[in-house]
Amino acid sequence: MKTMKVSIVTPNGPAYEGETEFVSTKATSGELGILPGHISTVAPLATAPVKIKTPTGTDFVAVSGGFIEIRPEAVTILAQSAEASTEINVERAVEAKKRAEQRLQEKRPDTDIKRAELALHKAMNRLNVAQYK
Repeated sequence: MKTMKVSIVTPNGPAYEGETEFVSTKATSGELGILPGHISTVAPLATAPVKIKTPTGTDFVAVSGGFIEIRPEAVTILAQSAEASTEINVERAVEAKKRAEQRLQEKRPDTDIKRAELALHKAMNRLNVAQYK
């Protein structure tokens, strides 16, 4: 089967590099399924898992926002943060989820609701991807 290069890059450096047969992720406008030869596209990404089907298996990466650039021979994701399923610290993600839920339940006037919601969504994404270790 044909393959294409996939790269996920964060401000801290590369988070994932490899060859893939298929990439699935979620843009802000909806789901994307990408095969080699896909038409060139650029889209903003939602905080969601990236599923990467390789010749030897399937990898999952938790991505928090950013952009995806699709070319016929390569997929590049520029993300604010990204963690492979094998690198996610589940305890830390559970604690982050609890903190975000607590901030949302307290309803204090000085609480940044949008920030707490984003933190909750990011923690839930990390926990979802961690199950694919």
